[in-house]
Amino acid sequence: MSGLQCLATENIWFDKHSYDEAEKRFYEGANGPSTKSQSSSHAGGDQELITRMKSLELENQSLHRVVEDMRAVLQKLESRVAVLEKNPAAVSTPCARAAPVQQVNVENGGGDDDEDDDDIDLFGSDDEEDAEAARLKQERLDAYAAKKAKKPALIAKSSILLDVKPWDDETDMAKLEECVRSVQADGLLWGASKLLPVGYGIKKLQINCVVEDDKVGTDLLEEEITKFEDYVQSVDVAAFNKI
Repeated sequence: MSGLQCLATENIWFDKHSYDEAEKRFYEGANGPSTKSQSSSHAGGDQELITRMKSLELENQSLHRVVEDMRAVLQKLESRVAVLEKNPAAVSTPCARAAPVQQVNVENGGGDDDEDDDDIDLFGSDDEEDAEAARLKQERLDAYAAKKAKKPALIAKSSILLDVKPWDDETDMAKLEECVRSVQADGLLWGASKLLPVGYGIKKLQINCVVEDDKVGTDLLEEEITKFEDYVQSVDVAAFNKI
């Protein structure tokens, strides 16, 4: 028996791969592409994400370095400012140091130039500066005194309400008021008046006045008003208020 005859008698599925390929195509058409292609697309997306993450990490590291450098510079500046605040004289010392003055010897032919040099005062006179300061101070004091003198002084005043009573109901109250108002003095100003009933047909004169406390008092007013004894029986202070 030849080899071909032996193979023909064996039960072997020679074209199985064709059926497998047909089955694979059938399922891909029904369910979409195979998981192998999907996994390859996912793998490509993951690779891109990893690349972006690496670039972000590198950028973050560079930013960290920049921040650290700026922080170091800021700390140096803060330390220098603290030193300057503690020792302000140390800053002004270099500026205060002036270059030494070089002395130059000039030979002059005559003695007149030496006398002229002696008359020149390079640094000024302390006496002149003191005199100028004293003059300015005196001018300021005089200006302050003049301003204070022009300012009006505060005058203390009072408002007084007087009750002037007549002898009887036959007293001429208009004449009584005229007599009261005839009392004049520096710092006295008469105001409003009115008649108030007392009883039994008798009325009293109630009159207001404003006085300067240093010039006019209640005793003076009572004394002057009671001089009109033909009309005035008594004078009483009804009210006294400071203005």
